[in-house]
Amino acid sequence: MTIRQFSNEYSNRELDRLLRNVADGDMEAFEQLYHETHASVYAFALSILKNSHDAQDVLHDCYLAVYGAASGYRSSGKPMAWIITITKNLCLKQLREREKNASLSLEDWKDHIDLCTNMTADDKVVIEQCMERLSDEERQIVVLHAVAGFKHRQISEMLDLALPTVLSKYHRAIKKMRAYL
Repeated sequence: MTIRQFSNEYSNRELDRLLRNVADGDMEAFEQLYHETHASVYAFALSILKNSHDAQDVLHDCYLAVYGAASGYRSSGKPMAWIITITKNLCLKQLREREKNASLSLEDWKDHIDLCTNMTADDKVVIEQCMERLSDEERQIVVLHAVAGFKHRQISEMLDLALPTVLSKYHRAIKKMRAYL
């Protein structure tokens, strides 16, 4: 796939630098951090919340939280994992508060995919089919790996799943897609 992955475009070191600058009140650094990471944050939130409006709310709240907590951020070489953890916690909070059980609308995914200018038409078709055919957990794993560029071990930590479980679910999801395509 030709989907832009943050890890290929922007290094952890550079994101750490941006977070340090955000902690110092640098709004340009905050804007750049948002620009480089918001697509991954939104896609992850959407994979959990299954609603584009809720995912946009979490996206907004996430960056407010990042801005407020940047001074407490301690680099462990995984700044994107830190941001995704904030996103995950906000999503879980929203799910608990609203007790949502709505199914993911394919229209919500199509809206997000249409905004991605760095995908080929083939990539968009694959992603749409992926969102339609996979379970919630499989969808989250695929989004984190294929769209956001996380390694399986990082996904395992973020979703509190065993690494073999993440690998198994990822490969099962890919197998489903291959069988369909």
